[in-house]
Amino acid sequence: MKENAVITIIVLNMMMIIVLDIKNAIMMATMAEVTTVTMAEIMVATMAEVTAVVMAEITVVVKDVAAVGAGCFNLINN
Repeated sequence: MKENAVITIIVLNMMMIIVLDIKNAIMMATMAEVTTVTMAEIMVATMAEVTAVVMAEITVVVKDVAAVGAGCFNLINN
C-alpha cells in the first residue's frame, strides 16, 4: 500500500511538471506573438508619423521655394 502511494505521488508530480511545461510553452508563444504584433503596430504607427512629418516639412519647403520663385519673378518683371 505504501509503495502504491509513492508511485501515485511520483506520477502526479510528473503530470504536474508536464502541465507546467505546457503552460510555460503556451505563455512563451503568446508573449512572443503579442510582442511581434505590438512591435509591428508600433512600426506602422511610427512610419505613419514619420511620413506625416516629412510630408509636412516638404510642403513647407515647396511653399518657401514657390514664394522665393514668385518673388524673383516679380523682381525680374518689374
